[in-house]
Amino acid sequence: MGLKRLDIRGRVRHAMKLWHHRTGWRVSATRVTRHYLNGVTLLASVVCVALVVAYIGYEHEPKELVVIRRLLRAVQWVFTANILINTALSWRRTVAETRIVKWIVDVGVMVLLIPTLLPAPLLDWMGVVGDILYDRRVQTVVLLAYALTDLCWGVMQALGKRTNPSLILSVSFLIFIAIGSFLLMMPRCTLHPISYIDSLFVATSAVCITGLTPVDVSATFTPLGLLVLGVLIQVGGLGVMTVTSFFALFFTGNTSIYNQLMIKDMIESRTINALVPTLLYILGFTLVIEVAGAAAVWLSIHGTLGMDTRGEVVFALFHSVSAFCNAGFSNLPGGLSNPRLMNSDQSIYIVISLIVIAGSIGFPILVNFRDIVVDWLKRVRMRLAGIKPEMRNVHIYSLNTKVTLYTTTVIFVVSVLAFWLMERHNTLEGLSRWVQWVQAVFNSTTPRSSGFTSVNPASFLDVTLVMVMFQMWVGGAAQSTAGGIKVNTFAALLLNLRAIVTGRERATVFNRRITVGSIRRANAVVTLSIVGFLLFTVTLLLLEPTLPARSVIFECVSGLFTVGSSLGITPELHAPAKGVLCAAMFLGRVGIISLLVGIMGERSNPPVRFPEENLIIN
Repeated sequence: MGLKRLDIRGRVRHAMKLWHHRTGWRVSATRVTRHYLNGVTLLASVVCVALVVAYIGYEHEPKELVVIRRLLRAVQWVFTANILINTALSWRRTVAETRIVKWIVDVGVMVLLIPTLLPAPLLDWMGVVGDILYDRRVQTVVLLAYALTDLCWGVMQALGKRTNPSLILSVSFLIFIAIGSFLLMMPRCTLHPISYIDSLFVATSAVCITGLTPVDVSATFTPLGLLVLGVLIQVGGLGVMTVTSFFALFFTGNTSIYNQLMIKDMIESRTINALVPTLLYILGFTLVIEVAGAAAVWLSIHGTLGMDTRGEVVFALFHSVSAFCNAGFSNLPGGLSNPRLMNSDQSIYIVISLIVIAGSIGFPILVNFRDIVVDWLKRVRMRLAGIKPEMRNVHIYSLNTKVTLYTTTVIFVVSVLAFWLMERHNTLEGLSRWVQWVQAVFNSTTPRSSGFTSVNPASFLDVTLVMVMFQMWVGGAAQSTAGGIKVNTFAALLLNLRAIVTGRERATVFNRRITVGSIRRANAVVTLSIVGFLLFTVTLLLLEPTLPARSVIFECVSGLFTVGSSLGITPELHAPAKGVLCAAMFLGRVGIISLLVGIMGERSNPPVRFPEENLIIN
């Protein structure tokens, strides 16, 4: 009896081993199949985007159009195979990880099988629906939507490889700059051909939201070119990772905890659960401000520039996006210094200043404002319901919000007064008192990063230029669309200086101690900004010895701190100097310290503690 039981147990164990072996082999085969299929689909997505760009941006012969359509058909079959195989092999996983928007895109690709497999006459009974299905533009839009969704998923997969976030951020900006440089050269984007170095310069300036340009935007780019430029500005302003993270989280939902933690740190979300709402709030706020800003810009210029309604709408939208992202690009001849604007009621300058301030205030502060409003509404609702509200959070305004708003207000007020005092008998001479103050406000707001100019900076007094370059250096708030070392960094520097002068051990403000890490990072950012400024200035002076040193220094500060103002020498720069300025704009946008961290990587502290010794510093 015992031998029989042992024999049965052995057979059961053997059967279990065979089952586990076969199941493991199937799981492994499924995983490998999904891996390679996803890789092929990702490559097809890149091809799809490239084909659509080529179709839109270039004129084509009939034979070339046939080739493009055949390639798009091949891409469609790859997308279809990916959907069917992934669904068949991992139904539960697909259902759990796919959000509603991704389902809609997948269904759209599957519906495209109807016009692919059936001839058009068979669907005549469907009427308008049949016409839509066989419309090549609709088919292209569906394939492009799937491709973009898949590319966003690929970005999130790259994040999941535990790659250094700073390195991914830098590379993502480089990729968009490279893509933009080729897009802006397309025949349908330009009114006349431009060189690659000029296209690269404009693309870098747009993605890095700088505003410097060696070409006249209004006389160079078509409406399609302005659209491409606007997209590059928008992506650069919000941040490549913010945009792709939103699409990946909201459309696919296929993200790991590690990915979500990284995105949480990038957008300063308090919890992972608030990740998607915070992203939606940031993008929603951006959309609302840009649309409202465009409406205000349109009302301020309606009937004053000699444009038709379509031209005014394009002008309003482009300037609203450019102002919120602090880019400083203008599609008007002469920019905002155009005589028709200067002779208007000045409302355009007030509107642009408000949009610039909204973009430079910083997304963490906007999130903090949202929390404050939600708390206030909650307390009002409780009072209306007869419920005693809970005790208010004493620190509902974060330290970052208080320091940023206080420092920004002080710098802004001082700058307005100083500009008016210094320029009232120079560039503001002969203007009414109202116009002088409006121009003082505008020209004290835009140097912080936006780069718009209503008065030629080349006419400023030297002391005014020094003040403007100081504003460029400081910039706007951290994690905003503005450039510079950031207001937060400048405030930390001053607070640390106060602590040293007064003999305090730690820097404090608003009854809070600032962490040593924040002070160290602020010192590092300031040091690197000075070193970078010196290196780029010396390089440009060596490359352009015939240009005035005053103009070259101003150009370097404007490029490195992503402002975009110029004394008029940008078109005169040679190709090597333009390349140097491209590097300066890139480093100014991604941050020199972030790039160094991405290259060097984080290193742990040494296992031993070394003895301390003072340096003589006085």
